[in-house]
Amino acid sequence: MFSKLVDAQTLAAHLDDPQWRVFDCRHDLQNTEYGAQAFLKGHIPGAQFMHADRDLSGPLTGKTGRHPLPDMATFAKRLSECGVGPETQVVAYDNEGGVFASRLWWMLRWLGHNKVALLDGGMAGWRRAKFALEVEVRPVVPASFVPHPQDIQVDTLFVEKRLHTPEMVIIDARSEERYAGENETLDPVAGHIPGAINRFFFDNLDDAACYFKPADELRAEFEDILDGRDPKTVVQQCGSGVTACHNLLAMEIAGLSGSKLYVGSWSEWCSDPARPVATGDQPG
Repeated sequence: MFSKLVDAQTLAAHLDDPQWRVFDCRHDLQNTEYGAQAFLKGHIPGAQFMHADRDLSGPLTGKTGRHPLPDMATFAKRLSECGVGPETQVVAYDNEGGVFASRLWWMLRWLGHNKVALLDGGMAGWRRAKFALEVEVRPVVPASFVPHPQDIQVDTLFVEKRLHTPEMVIIDARSEERYAGENETLDPVAGHIPGAINRFFFDNLDDAACYFKPADELRAEFEDILDGRDPKTVVQQCGSGVTACHNLLAMEIAGLSGSKLYVGSWSEWCSDPARPVATGDQPG
Protein backbone atom coordinates (compact mmCIF):
# COMPACT_ATOMS: atom_id res chain seq x y z
CA MET A 1 0.00 0.00 0.00
CA PHE A 2 1.30 3.42 -0.97
CA SER A 3 0.04 6.05 1.45
CA LYS A 4 2.33 9.04 0.89
CA LEU A 5 4.47 9.11 -2.28
CA VAL A 6 4.86 7.05 -5.45
CA ASP A 7 7.64 7.57 -7.98
CA ALA A 8 7.10 7.78 -11.73
CA GLN A 9 8.63 4.36 -12.42
CA THR A 10 6.29 2.63 -9.96
CA LEU A 11 3.23 4.39 -11.36
CA ALA A 12 4.25 3.56 -14.94
CA ALA A 13 4.43 -0.13 -14.00
CA HIS A 14 0.83 -0.03 -12.71
CA LEU A 15 -0.95 2.00 -15.38
CA ASP A 16 -2.85 -1.08 -16.56
CA ASP A 17 -3.55 -2.36 -13.07
CA PRO A 18 -7.35 -2.30 -12.52
CA GLN A 19 -6.77 -1.72 -8.82
CA TRP A 20 -5.01 1.60 -9.45
CA ARG A 21 -6.71 4.92 -10.25
CA VAL A 22 -4.82 8.06 -11.23
CA PHE A 23 -6.17 11.59 -10.83
CA ASP A 24 -4.95 14.78 -12.47
CA CYS A 25 -5.48 17.71 -10.07
CA ARG A 26 -3.86 20.56 -11.98
CA HIS A 27 -5.30 23.96 -11.11
CA ASP A 28 -4.65 27.69 -11.14
CA LEU A 29 -6.31 29.93 -8.57
CA GLN A 30 -6.31 32.83 -11.03
CA ASN A 31 -7.42 30.80 -14.08
CA THR A 32 -9.71 28.10 -12.73
CA GLU A 33 -10.23 26.37 -16.09
CA TYR A 34 -6.51 25.89 -16.69
CA GLY A 35 -6.44 22.40 -15.19
CA ALA A 36 -9.30 20.98 -17.25
CA GLN A 37 -7.86 22.48 -20.42
CA ALA A 38 -4.37 21.16 -19.67
CA PHE A 39 -5.80 17.71 -18.95
CA LEU A 40 -7.43 17.52 -22.38
CA LYS A 41 -4.17 18.55 -24.06
CA GLY A 42 -2.27 15.69 -22.43
CA HIS A 43 -2.30 13.67 -19.22
CA ILE A 44 -0.84 10.53 -17.70
CA PRO A 45 -2.41 7.52 -19.44
CA GLY A 46 -5.64 6.44 -17.78
CA ALA A 47 -5.84 9.50 -15.53
CA GLN A 48 -9.13 11.15 -14.66
CA PHE A 49 -9.55 14.82 -13.83
CA MET A 50 -10.53 16.27 -10.46
CA HIS A 51 -11.36 19.97 -10.40
CA ALA A 52 -10.24 21.84 -7.28
CA ASP A 53 -13.43 23.94 -7.19
CA ARG A 54 -16.08 21.58 -8.57
CA ASP A 55 -14.88 18.22 -7.20
CA LEU A 56 -12.57 18.93 -4.26
CA SER A 57 -14.68 21.76 -2.83
CA GLY A 58 -18.28 22.42 -1.95
CA PRO A 59 -20.48 25.44 -2.66
CA LEU A 60 -19.63 28.76 -1.05
CA THR A 61 -22.12 29.97 1.54
CA GLY A 62 -20.65 33.34 2.50
CA LYS A 63 -19.59 31.95 5.88
CA THR A 64 -16.96 29.49 4.71
CA GLY A 65 -13.47 29.84 3.34
CA ARG A 66 -12.79 29.84 -0.38
CA HIS A 67 -12.58 26.04 -0.63
CA PRO A 68 -15.04 24.42 1.80
CA LEU A 69 -15.29 20.65 1.77
CA PRO A 70 -17.91 19.11 -0.49
CA ASP A 71 -20.80 17.11 0.91
CA MET A 72 -19.31 13.78 1.96
CA ALA A 73 -21.95 11.65 0.23
CA THR A 74 -21.61 13.66 -2.97
CA PHE A 75 -17.84 13.24 -3.03
CA ALA A 76 -18.11 9.52 -2.23
CA LYS A 77 -20.50 9.15 -5.18
CA ARG A 78 -17.98 10.93 -7.41
CA LEU A 79 -15.23 8.56 -6.29
CA SER A 80 -17.49 5.57 -6.98
CA GLU A 81 -18.15 6.86 -10.51
CA CYS A 82 -14.38 7.13 -10.98
CA GLY A 83 -13.86 3.50 -10.08
CA VAL A 84 -12.48 3.97 -6.57
CA GLY A 85 -13.37 1.11 -4.24
CA PRO A 86 -12.08 -0.05 -0.85
CA GLU A 87 -9.01 -1.79 -2.33
CA THR A 88 -8.13 0.86 -4.93
CA GLN A 89 -4.69 2.43 -4.86
CA VAL A 90 -5.20 6.09 -5.70
CA VAL A 91 -2.40 8.27 -7.09
CA ALA A 92 -2.84 12.04 -7.41
CA TYR A 93 -0.66 14.48 -9.33
CA ASP A 94 -0.54 18.05 -10.55
CA ASN A 95 1.98 20.40 -12.11
CA GLU A 96 2.16 22.79 -9.16
CA GLY A 97 4.48 21.01 -6.74
CA GLY A 98 1.71 18.81 -5.37
CA VAL A 99 -0.37 21.52 -3.70
CA PHE A 100 -3.68 20.57 -5.33
CA ALA A 101 -2.94 16.84 -5.46
CA SER A 102 -2.30 16.92 -1.71
CA ARG A 103 -5.86 18.23 -1.20
CA LEU A 104 -7.21 15.06 -2.85
CA TRP A 105 -4.75 12.99 -0.81
CA TRP A 106 -6.06 14.54 2.40
CA MET A 107 -9.71 14.26 1.40
CA LEU A 108 -9.42 10.53 0.80
CA ARG A 109 -7.83 10.13 4.22
CA TRP A 110 -10.69 12.25 5.61
CA LEU A 111 -13.03 9.59 4.20
CA GLY A 112 -10.95 6.78 5.69
CA HIS A 113 -9.19 5.66 2.51
CA ASN A 114 -5.46 5.38 3.22
CA LYS A 115 -4.37 3.78 -0.03
CA VAL A 116 -3.66 7.15 -1.61
CA ALA A 117 -0.35 8.73 -2.54
CA LEU A 118 1.08 11.65 -4.50
CA LEU A 119 3.13 11.14 -7.62
CA ASP A 120 6.44 12.53 -6.40
CA GLY A 121 7.53 15.14 -8.92
CA GLY A 122 4.07 15.37 -10.46
CA MET A 123 3.77 16.07 -14.16
CA ALA A 124 7.29 17.51 -14.27
CA GLY A 125 8.76 14.33 -12.80
CA TRP A 126 6.74 12.19 -15.22
CA ARG A 127 8.13 14.13 -18.16
CA ARG A 128 11.68 13.98 -16.78
CA ALA A 129 11.34 10.20 -16.71
CA LYS A 130 10.39 10.33 -20.44
CA PHE A 131 7.03 8.63 -19.95
CA ALA A 132 4.26 9.26 -22.46
CA LEU A 133 1.11 11.33 -22.15
CA GLU A 134 -2.23 10.77 -23.86
CA VAL A 135 -5.21 12.93 -24.79
CA GLU A 136 -7.80 10.14 -24.74
CA VAL A 137 -10.13 10.05 -21.75
CA ARG A 138 -10.63 6.36 -21.04
CA PRO A 139 -13.92 4.96 -19.71
CA VAL A 140 -13.77 3.43 -16.24
CA VAL A 141 -15.75 0.74 -14.50
CA PRO A 142 -17.61 2.24 -11.52
CA ALA A 143 -16.99 0.90 -8.03
CA SER A 144 -18.61 1.29 -4.64
CA PHE A 145 -16.86 3.76 -2.36
CA VAL A 146 -18.12 3.74 1.22
CA PRO A 147 -16.75 6.57 3.40
CA HIS A 148 -15.47 5.94 6.90
CA PRO A 149 -15.09 9.51 8.22
CA GLN A 150 -11.98 10.35 10.20
CA ASP A 151 -11.54 13.07 12.83
CA ILE A 152 -8.73 14.94 11.07
CA GLN A 153 -10.13 18.46 10.67
CA VAL A 154 -11.00 21.37 12.95
CA ASP A 155 -13.33 24.33 12.61
CA THR A 156 -13.06 28.01 13.45
CA LEU A 157 -14.53 27.59 16.92
CA PHE A 158 -11.87 25.00 17.75
CA VAL A 159 -9.13 27.44 16.71
CA GLU A 160 -10.69 30.40 18.57
CA LYS A 161 -10.91 28.48 21.83
CA ARG A 162 -7.27 27.38 21.72
CA LEU A 163 -5.46 30.53 20.61
CA HIS A 164 -2.23 31.03 22.56
CA THR A 165 -2.64 27.77 24.52
CA PRO A 166 -0.36 24.70 24.65
CA GLU A 167 -3.22 22.66 23.19
CA MET A 168 -2.60 23.98 19.69
CA VAL A 169 0.18 25.20 17.42
CA ILE A 170 -0.90 26.63 14.07
CA ILE A 171 1.30 26.22 11.02
CA ASP A 172 0.47 28.62 8.17
CA ALA A 173 1.46 27.28 4.73
CA ARG A 174 1.18 30.55 2.82
CA SER A 175 4.10 32.53 1.41
CA GLU A 176 6.10 34.71 3.76
CA GLU A 177 4.63 37.86 2.18
CA ARG A 178 1.00 36.84 2.62
CA TYR A 179 1.66 35.61 6.15
CA ALA A 180 3.19 38.98 7.02
CA GLY A 181 0.22 40.82 5.53
CA GLU A 182 2.03 42.01 2.42
CA ASN A 183 0.94 41.63 -1.23
CA GLU A 184 -2.37 39.96 -0.35
CA THR A 185 -4.18 39.27 -3.63
CA LEU A 186 -6.65 36.51 -2.76
CA ASP A 187 -8.38 37.54 0.45
CA PRO A 188 -9.95 40.87 1.53
CA VAL A 189 -7.92 41.10 4.75
CA ALA A 190 -4.14 40.79 5.02
CA GLY A 191 -2.27 39.14 7.88
CA HIS A 192 -2.36 35.88 9.80
CA ILE A 193 -4.03 34.17 12.75
CA PRO A 194 -2.33 35.32 15.96
CA GLY A 195 0.20 32.76 17.15
CA ALA A 196 0.49 30.99 13.80
CA ILE A 197 3.98 29.96 12.68
CA ASN A 198 4.86 30.35 9.02
CA ARG A 199 6.07 27.37 6.99
CA PHE A 200 5.73 28.08 3.27
CA PHE A 201 4.64 24.83 1.61
CA PHE A 202 7.19 25.42 -1.18
CA ASP A 203 9.94 24.70 1.37
CA ASN A 204 8.89 21.04 1.39
CA LEU A 205 10.36 20.63 -2.10
CA ASP A 206 13.90 20.24 -3.35
CA ASP A 207 15.92 23.03 -4.95
CA ALA A 208 14.33 22.30 -8.33
CA ALA A 209 10.85 22.65 -6.78
CA CYS A 210 9.98 19.24 -8.18
CA TYR A 211 10.37 16.43 -5.63
CA PHE A 212 9.73 16.31 -1.91
CA LYS A 213 12.80 16.64 0.26
CA PRO A 214 14.02 13.44 1.97
CA ALA A 215 12.09 12.40 5.06
CA ASP A 216 14.96 13.05 7.47
CA GLU A 217 15.43 16.58 6.13
CA LEU A 218 11.71 17.33 6.44
CA ARG A 219 11.70 15.90 9.95
CA ALA A 220 14.57 18.14 11.07
CA GLU A 221 12.88 21.23 9.65
CA PHE A 222 9.49 20.53 11.20
CA GLU A 223 11.00 19.54 14.54
CA ASP A 224 12.68 22.92 14.59
CA ILE A 225 9.25 24.52 14.15
CA LEU A 226 7.60 22.29 16.75
CA ASP A 227 10.33 22.96 19.32
CA GLY A 228 9.39 19.88 21.33
CA ARG A 229 5.63 20.13 20.89
CA ASP A 230 3.54 17.08 20.05
CA PRO A 231 2.70 16.85 16.30
CA LYS A 232 -0.85 15.99 17.34
CA THR A 233 -1.30 19.56 18.61
CA VAL A 234 -0.60 20.97 15.14
CA VAL A 235 -3.39 22.64 13.18
CA GLN A 236 -2.47 23.18 9.53
CA GLN A 237 -3.89 26.20 7.73
CA CYS A 238 -3.27 28.33 4.65
CA GLY A 239 -5.54 30.59 2.64
CA SER A 240 -8.37 28.15 2.02
CA GLY A 241 -7.41 24.67 3.19
CA VAL A 242 -5.50 23.57 0.08
CA THR A 243 -1.77 24.26 0.41
CA ALA A 244 -1.99 23.39 4.12
CA CYS A 245 -2.49 19.79 2.98
CA HIS A 246 1.02 19.95 1.49
CA ASN A 247 2.49 20.69 4.92
CA LEU A 248 0.31 18.00 6.45
CA LEU A 249 1.62 15.46 3.93
CA ALA A 250 5.20 16.62 4.47
CA MET A 251 4.86 16.02 8.20
CA GLU A 252 3.46 12.55 7.53
CA ILE A 253 6.42 11.82 5.24
CA ALA A 254 8.69 13.00 8.05
CA GLY A 255 7.07 10.58 10.48
CA LEU A 256 5.41 13.38 12.45
CA SER A 257 1.84 12.17 12.29
CA GLY A 258 -1.39 13.44 13.73
CA SER A 259 -1.79 17.08 12.69
CA LYS A 260 -5.23 18.29 11.59
CA LEU A 261 -6.50 20.61 8.88
CA TYR A 262 -8.35 23.86 9.49
CA VAL A 263 -10.35 23.71 6.27
CA GLY A 264 -11.69 27.27 6.45
CA SER A 265 -8.19 28.65 7.05
CA TRP A 266 -7.38 32.35 6.65
CA SER A 267 -10.20 33.08 4.17
CA GLU A 268 -12.79 31.94 6.73
CA TRP A 269 -10.98 33.40 9.74
CA CYS A 270 -10.75 36.89 8.26
CA SER A 271 -14.39 36.92 7.12
CA ASP A 272 -15.43 38.06 10.61
CA PRO A 273 -13.92 41.44 11.57
CA ALA A 274 -14.33 40.55 15.25
CA ARG A 275 -11.57 37.93 15.02
CA PRO A 276 -8.05 39.08 15.85
CA VAL A 277 -5.46 39.56 13.10
CA ALA A 278 -1.67 39.71 13.34
CA THR A 279 0.77 41.15 10.80
CA GLY A 280 4.51 41.09 10.37
CA ASP A 281 6.91 38.19 10.09
CA GLN A 282 6.43 36.92 13.67
CA PRO A 283 3.58 34.81 15.12
CA GLY A 284 2.13 37.77 17.04
